Amino acid sequence: MDRRCSSSADSRLTGREGCSINSTPICRRAESYEAKEMKCISDVRRTFCLFVTFDFLFITLLWIIELNVNGGIQKQLEKEVLHYNYHASFFDIFLLAVFRFVALILAYAVCKLRHWWAIAITTAVSCAFLIVKVILSKLLSQGTFGYLLPIVSFVLAWIETWLLDFKVLPQEAEDQNRYQCIVDAAERAPLVCAGPLSDGQFYSPPESAAGRSPSPLVSRY
Repeated sequence: MDRRCSSSADSRLTGREGCSINSTPICRRAESYEAKEMKCISDVRRTFCLFVTFDFLFITLLWIIELNVNGGIQKQLEKEVLHYNYHASFFDIFLLAVFRFVALILAYAVCKLRHWWAIAITTAVSCAFLIVKVILSKLLSQGTFGYLLPIVSFVLAWIETWLLDFKVLPQEAEDQNRYQCIVDAAERAPLVCAGPLSDGQFYSPPESAAGRSPSPLVSRY
C-alpha cells in the first residue's frame, strides 16, 4: 500500500512538472514578443525612418553645393528663394524633400501607421511635380545639377516606397501574426495540462470474493 501511495505521489509530481516544462517555452516566447510590441518603434520601421532622413539630408546637401557652385550661397539664396523662378530655381525640389520628410515621419514614426496611403501620396506628388518641372523648366540647361537633383529626388522617393511596401509592412504583419499564434498557444496550454491529480484517481480495487482463500474456520468444518 505504501508503494502505491508513493507511486501516485510521484505521478502527480511528474504531471505537474510536465505541464510547467511544456508551457515554459511558450510563455518565454510570448514574453519576448510582448517586449518587442512594447518598443516605441520596430527595427525595420526605424530603418525606414533613417532612410527618409537620409533622403532629406542628401537633397539638402546637393542643393547647398549647387548654391555654392553657381556664385555663392548668399547670392544664390536671394536669387532662388526671394526671387523664385519656377523655370530656373532648385528651391522647390528642396521643398519637395522637406514635404516628403515631414509627411513620412509624422505618418510612420509619430502616428505609426500600418498602411501605404501616406507613402502613396508623397510618391505621387513627388513624381508628378518632378516630371512637370523637367518638362516645363530650363533645369537641363543649367549643367550637372539640372540633371542630378531631379533624378536623385525621383529615385529616392521610389526607394522609400519600395522599403515600406516590401519590407516594413510585410515584416510587421508577419511579426504580429506570429505573436498572435504564440498567445493563442499559451492560452490553450493550460487546457492541455490537467489540474493536480487527486488521491481518489489512484486506488487499488478490493480483492474479489472469488479470489479470496477460504477462512480456516470454514475449511475446518
